[in-house]
Amino acid sequence: MQKEYVFDVVFEPLEEGGYLVIVPLLPGVITYGESPGEAKQMATDAIRCHCEGLLKDGEPIPDNINVTLKPRIERLTVALQS
Repeated sequence: MQKEYVFDVVFEPLEEGGYLVIVPLLPGVITYGESPGEAKQMATDAIRCHCEGLLKDGEPIPDNINVTLKPRIERLTVALQS
């Protein structure tokens, strides 16, 4: 029987091109893709692999619904003397 899990992911565009993908609920699950579609597929594969490892070790898969702390992304301006 299959069960579906939902994970929030952060897609960060990189200056040199491509996208860095971070899964806040699963520390250490970080991946990259050259396009948004590839980044999404890489993230899906990384999440699946990580969760299969958790199941193999008898550990629970974290439930995104129970996460109350959401990442906050904000742009800050810092002034420096030149």
